[in-house]
Amino acid sequence: MSGEPVPVIPVQPIALDTSLTSAAAGPSSLWNRITTWASEHRAAVYTIAGVTLVVTAAGVVYYVSDSRKDATSDTGSKKRKSKKDRLKAKKEAEKAEATPAETPAPEVKKVQPTVEAEDELPEVTEATVGSLSEQERKDYAAKLKAAGNMAYGSKNYTKAIDLYGQAILCKADPVFYSNRAACWNAMSNWDKVIEDTTAAINLDNEYVKALNRRANAYEQSEMYSEALLDYTASCIIDGFRNEGSAQSVERLLKKVAEAKGKKILASKDKKLPSPTFVTNYLQSFRPKPAPEGLGETAELEDESGKGQLKKGLMAMRRRTGDGYTEAAQAFDSALELGDLGEHEAFAYNMRGTFKYLRGENNEALEDLTKSVELQPSLTQSFIKRASMHLELGNREAAAKDFESAMEQNKDDPDIFYHRAQLHFILSEFAEAAKDYQKSIDLDKDFIFSHIQLGVTQYKMGSIASSMATFRRCMKNFDKTPDVYNYYGELLLDQQKYQEAIEKFDTAVEMEKQTKPTGINVLPLINKALALFQWKQDFAGAEALCQKALTIDPECDIAVATMAQLLLQQGKVTEALKYFERAAELSRTEGEIVNALSYAEATRTQLEVQEKYPQLASRLQGMGQGMAPPGMR
Repeated sequence: MSGEPVPVIPVQPIALDTSLTSAAAGPSSLWNRITTWASEHRAAVYTIAGVTLVVTAAGVVYYVSDSRKDATSDTGSKKRKSKKDRLKAKKEAEKAEATPAETPAPEVKKVQPTVEAEDELPEVTEATVGSLSEQERKDYAAKLKAAGNMAYGSKNYTKAIDLYGQAILCKADPVFYSNRAACWNAMSNWDKVIEDTTAAINLDNEYVKALNRRANAYEQSEMYSEALLDYTASCIIDGFRNEGSAQSVERLLKKVAEAKGKKILASKDKKLPSPTFVTNYLQSFRPKPAPEGLGETAELEDESGKGQLKKGLMAMRRRTGDGYTEAAQAFDSALELGDLGEHEAFAYNMRGTFKYLRGENNEALEDLTKSVELQPSLTQSFIKRASMHLELGNREAAAKDFESAMEQNKDDPDIFYHRAQLHFILSEFAEAAKDYQKSIDLDKDFIFSHIQLGVTQYKMGSIASSMATFRRCMKNFDKTPDVYNYYGELLLDQQKYQEAIEKFDTAVEMEKQTKPTGINVLPLINKALALFQWKQDFAGAEALCQKALTIDPECDIAVATMAQLLLQQGKVTEALKYFERAAELSRTEGEIVNALSYAEATRTQLEVQEKYPQLASRLQGMGQGMAPPGMR
C-alpha cells in the first residue's frame, strides 16, 4: 500500500515509522516517523513552534469553567488564608476548567460581601451612576456582582445579566463582563458572549478564562480561525499546562484545515504527484516484461490503441515527471482509440493506476473494476483496487479484493506483499511478517519484500533479526539503493548517525548510477534529517532539501521538511510559505488536511505574536527552557 497521508521533521531522534515504511510508501514513511515524534513530544513541539503541530481528533468538546475564586470564603465567614494558600487555590481552580462540557460559573474576586436582600440592592442606571462617589460605585459594584452570582447560581440568567450590567456601570471590571458572558453562554447567545468577552479581554488581554470562553463561542459560531487564535493565546499565557485548551487547539486546527482543504480539493487541478511518489508506488509491484505484442521491438502504429499502450510503457521507464505525464496521456488515448483486443483489461488497469495517482479515486475504481470484469486473472487489478479501498478506509472491501485475487492465483507474490501492507498499516505485525515471508518464498528476487520484512521485525522489537535481514539484503542486493536507504533509516532511529549517513550517501550514489534521469530523492531528505538530529546542522540540512527540490520540485516531503527546518529556526513567515506549498502538492483530502494543519498552526503563531507581542518573548523563553537536547 502506498500514498498513506501523514505529516514533518523531528528535533531529536524519533521512533521508526508506525504506519508505512516501504518502497511503496517512501514519502509516507517520513511523514509518519515525523508525526510520531510530534505526538510523543507535544510539549517540546508547543514550546518550539508556538502551537501544537499534532493533527488528531481531540474527542470531547471543551467548555471552560470560569471560576476565578480566591482563597477567601464566598460569605466571608472563613479566615483569610496565606498568600501561598491563595495562589495554590487559584491554580487548582484553573485546573478545574479542563472539565469537558462544564458550564462556566461566575467568578468570585477577592472577598465577596454578604448578599443583601433584594429590596436593599442599589438601583443603578446610566442616569444615576454619575451622582455616585468613587467609593459608592465600588461598594455598589461589589453588592451587584454578588447578587448577580446568586442569580446565576439559581439559573435566573436574565436577572443576573441585569445585575452584572449595573455592576459594569459602576466599575468596568473584566470579571463583570466575563460573568455576564457566562450568562449569555448558558443561553447560547454566542454573539453576546463574544461581545462581553471581547470587552473583558480589552481590559485584560491575558485574561485566560475570557479567552477560552470567547474561543468556545467562536467555535459554536463556526468561526474556527478566530477560535484557534484565542485557544492558542490561552495556551501560551498559561504555559501549556491546561490539557483541555491544548486539545481544543488540536481540534480547531483540524476543523480549520478540513474546511480549507475541501475548498482546495474542489478547485484543485488533477495532476500526477511528484516522480518520487509515482516511482515508489509503481515499484511496489514486481517488475514484469511488457505484455506480449507490446514490447520494445513490437511494430505498432503510433496512433493505434496498442501503439499508445506501448508508448505509455516506454515513457514510464524514464521515471521522470515528463515521462509519467506522457504515459498517463498515452493510456488515456489507448482506450479512446480502442481496438485493443486481449490488452483491453491491461489498458483499463494502467489508466486506472494513473487516475488513482492523480487523486481521481472514483474514476480509478471504475477502471479497475472494468479490468477485473474483462480479465479476472489479471490479479494486479484486484490488488490495486484493494489498495485504493484501504486508503479510503474501507478495510472490508480491501480484504475481499485480496481474497478474489487469491482465488485467481494463490501463488502470486504481489498479493502477499500488498496484503502484508494492509496488516502493517493496522499494526498487525505478526501477520504482516508472515505475508512478507510468503512473498519472499514465492519470489526471492523482489527486494521490497525483504526490506519490509526487516522493518516489520524491527517494529516487533526483534532488532537483531531486523539487522540480520538487512545485512543479507546488502549482500544479495548490493546494487539496489533502496536497501541502503531503508537500512539507514533503522540506523538513524538507533542514533547511529555516522553509519546512517554513510548508508544514505551510498544510496544517493547508486541512484545517480542506476537512475540518472529519475533519482529518488528520499536518501537526500533522510540525510538532511540525520544532519539535523546529529549536529543541528541547519545549513547542511537545508542544502540537501534544496538539492532534492531541484531534482524533484514537487516532492511534498522535501517541501514539508524544509518548512519545519525553517520553523525550528524561528523563520516562521518563510516556513508558512513551504507548508502552504506542501498543501498545494498534496494528492488526497487527507494529505491536504495534514499539510494545512501545519500551515494553520504556523499562521496562528504569527497572528498570536502580532496580536499579543508580549507573548513572543515568553514563548521563546519557554522554548529555551523546555526544548529537547540540541535545540537550546
